[in-house]
Amino acid sequence: MSLARRLIAAGFSDLEKGERFLAARELEGLDQDRLFAGLQLAASPDTALQSLVRLIEKHPQLRDLAAADLEDSEPMYRVLGASEALGEFLIRHPEHLEAFRVRASPEPLPADPDRLRATLLQSVGADPRAARPVASATGADAYAALRTAYRRGLVDLAVKDLCAADPLDFLPSVGGELADLAAAAIEAALAVSRAEAAEQHSAADVADVGLAVIGMGKCGARELNYISDVDVIYVVDAGSLEDAQANTIGTALASGISRAISSVAREPGLWEVDANLRPEGKSGPLVRTLASHETYYARWAESWEFQALLKARSIAGDAALGRAYEDAVAPLIWSSAGREGFVESVQAMRRRVTEHIPAAEEQRQIKLGRGGLRDVEFTVQLLQLVHGKADESLRRRDTTSAIAALSAGGYIGRSDAAAFDNAYRYLRLLEHRIQLFQLRRTHLMPVTEPALRSLAKAVLGPFSNERPSPDSLLSAWQRTKRSVRELHERIFYRPLLNTAAKLSSEDARLTPEAAQGRLAALGYRDPKGAMRHIEALTAGVSRRAALQRQLLPVLLDWLAEGVDPDAGLLAFRRVSEALGTTHWYLGLLRDSNAAAERLCHMLSNSRLIADLLEVSPESVAWLGQDKDLLPVGFEAQWQEIIAKMSRHEDPESAMRLIRLIRRREILRIAIADSAGLLDQDHVGRALADTDRAAVLGALRVAEGIVSAAGPLKTTVLVVAMGRQGGREIGYGSDADVMYVHRALPGFTEAEAQEQAGRIVAKVSSLLTQPLKPAIMAERVLQMDADLRPEGKNGAMVRSLDSFAEYYRRWSLIWEAQALLRARPMAGDDTLAADFLKLIDPIRYPETVAEQDVREIRRIKARVESERLPRGADPARHLKLGRGGLSDVEWLVQLLQLQHAGKHRELRTTSTLEALEAAAELGLLDAADAGLLADAWRLASRIRSANVIWSGKASDLLPSSRRDLEAVARWCGYEPGHAAALEEDYLRVSRRARAVFERVFYGH
Repeated sequence: MSLARRLIAAGFSDLEKGERFLAARELEGLDQDRLFAGLQLAASPDTALQSLVRLIEKHPQLRDLAAADLEDSEPMYRVLGASEALGEFLIRHPEHLEAFRVRASPEPLPADPDRLRATLLQSVGADPRAARPVASATGADAYAALRTAYRRGLVDLAVKDLCAADPLDFLPSVGGELADLAAAAIEAALAVSRAEAAEQHSAADVADVGLAVIGMGKCGARELNYISDVDVIYVVDAGSLEDAQANTIGTALASGISRAISSVAREPGLWEVDANLRPEGKSGPLVRTLASHETYYARWAESWEFQALLKARSIAGDAALGRAYEDAVAPLIWSSAGREGFVESVQAMRRRVTEHIPAAEEQRQIKLGRGGLRDVEFTVQLLQLVHGKADESLRRRDTTSAIAALSAGGYIGRSDAAAFDNAYRYLRLLEHRIQLFQLRRTHLMPVTEPALRSLAKAVLGPFSNERPSPDSLLSAWQRTKRSVRELHERIFYRPLLNTAAKLSSEDARLTPEAAQGRLAALGYRDPKGAMRHIEALTAGVSRRAALQRQLLPVLLDWLAEGVDPDAGLLAFRRVSEALGTTHWYLGLLRDSNAAAERLCHMLSNSRLIADLLEVSPESVAWLGQDKDLLPVGFEAQWQEIIAKMSRHEDPESAMRLIRLIRRREILRIAIADSAGLLDQDHVGRALADTDRAAVLGALRVAEGIVSAAGPLKTTVLVVAMGRQGGREIGYGSDADVMYVHRALPGFTEAEAQEQAGRIVAKVSSLLTQPLKPAIMAERVLQMDADLRPEGKNGAMVRSLDSFAEYYRRWSLIWEAQALLRARPMAGDDTLAADFLKLIDPIRYPETVAEQDVREIRRIKARVESERLPRGADPARHLKLGRGGLSDVEWLVQLLQLQHAGKHRELRTTSTLEALEAAAELGLLDAADAGLLADAWRLASRIRSANVIWSGKASDLLPSSRRDLEAVARWCGYEPGHAAALEEDYLRVSRRARAVFERVFYGH
């Protein structure tokens, strides 16, 4: 066999470099067969060969081991091929090559923690038997000695890890030994720090101060990675000293630990010692007495801090003080599930599974993201916190032991627990092997083919001669990630269903109390009610019940992600009961994850959508295809209304169908909005089209009713005003309108006026009056004609000539301002054109008198002082408050009155279009215009979100945290970022108000 073929068979990636290193003088005379047999064991034979040549150069005696039998040389080849970093360490410190002269064991034993501690302490000249060891070495020499001894411990562990017959089985021991090794390093660092502190403080005082180092996170749980920050909390004991002096010395000791572990020195640092989980985080003191810790946890700690304590374990320093800390915090951990804020903390835990993942890393993450390590840890820790208060057997720090305890206690099914444990171990093994190669903190799957090929070999046990392809590795990883997601849902929710459905099952089944505890932990406020809904959905032997039992673990999880999972589950039950065994519904839930997830999120985040879907459950079918959610245009709606009216001549039947169409289209728009298919501008236009079709339909029905008693004597026009006229409405908007009519030939003005009055009264009543049977969940369209000439004191409808006479003789500037948003909505097209011809000179005057400008300003000030509801916070009122909708709209309308006569670009009923035109014309600074548009859009979005969330209109930025959270999510903010919405609105509205006052009032 040629050398190139031998290199390929051995797994080399770079054949040219492989040939060059094999020809190195350091390998002259070595048995090639034995050399290749050893290199074939290496995950990366390229790396193993290069490190071997460099090591022999420094330490020629290693040649005998390179050519020895595999039972002698296996540890060396496996370590050099799996860790370039450990090879570099041994090149720096060839005195530790003796670590390879051991026989590999297929079932290795973990190192004794006491022996590791003694070794590390002795490396810095400290006595392991001393109560408070003090190093004889300090400074750079001590740091180098400590770090060298630690890395020698890593080599010893890597030999055992890489030679173990079953890497998955040995994995918990690896995590435990890494944690013990880290604890030993911190113990040695503390001994060095004591010696260094004695140079700055009295040696007796330093000796009097006790310091316990509490391991947190993976170190506390004894499941540490090869390279990871070590999370710690420091507890100080003042001894006979004053607390202040003891804290000063304790802080020096803690700082010295970090210096010894990670400061820049000739032997590289090990890892970061991270104390940010301490009370008050980075803002708090580095060390505290035990009493200070207890006071903090009793008075100020947040829920997440108790959950972090789940992993707390004394790892170094004063053992008695550390045990006292453990004893003090243990009751707090297991009572945290009953604390206020626990649910919010759990939701934050969930978000940490997926948040802050850079887009470039999303597909490579082993730790974060769906199906990653944190997903497993979230599930296990949450189940421990929920059930551990009553069941002490669950109080385990490490993940694998916790999974076993949950299974033994019946909280997880046996098969699911085994699969979950195996998936966790596999993901951790991937993480270990990736980090071991360069001893670099990373959780990303490599991307190069050589790295993937090496990793695929590294995760196999020593008895496998395979060299799997990169594709097979990636496929196995993706299968594991999918399995973790499915297992999370099965593990958490399947026992609930077994309990609710009263199934005879060998799998996990919870007591009612335990089942309710799980639901409460995820945010269900009425867990008893939730269990009733689950029971109703899953009980029985029908196909529907069987499918719901299959689907609900996933659906309950999606519902729990919403702001109101209880309401979402109730709505889901009602929709499911309404659709019964409809084949398409069950198929949609089963076959379309996107549609099912979309349904759950809508039901638990929107009372409006939930209410509408409960009475229109057939609309769920739209969720399967985005094209079904696109708004239906005005023309299409009008053609449908015409067709309905032609088949239903009875006015009440016709109006029922018209109003049902409007209800249907509002639901379609809301769902499309929820799915992110529409922006705020499109929502306003779509809702306006829906209202227009309904009003036109009502007008035709009203004309039909009146004409049944005699001929039509007039034509009527409905003119949209305000935001309706600008096609900028929200879900809770009324229809501001004016009514215009013109007598038909042969009829007097009086006859026409009387009939027009009856028609417009009928239009309003047709759209609002209760029908029998009632149209459930309808958002009735209220017609508001207060903007007509003379306001509430004026005639409800006027002839075109009467409008002309009124505007010629008595019109006020505020009425011209109101006409800026007038737009024909329904009625005779010729009359509409003539009306616009009449009002255009009024709303777009050539000039505006200064006194009219002052009048507009006076009215605006009066509106602010008189119309703002009593007790309302001006900063939070979306319409009339500072920088709200009114400010932006009045400013834009003033600019239109002043300049639209000369600039046709300003002749629009849309606030945003007019704002953009004003900026392009130089009437408004572009930055100011952009700020005003942002404020207007955000206020509009929040108003719509208020309706979507609660089903009720509100002009206030919510102050309730729960309401604000729901509104924030609808406005596009990530879960848990309600405060960001509040801050953004208050900031942008404050800045918009400053622009308004400067431009509108000239301040």
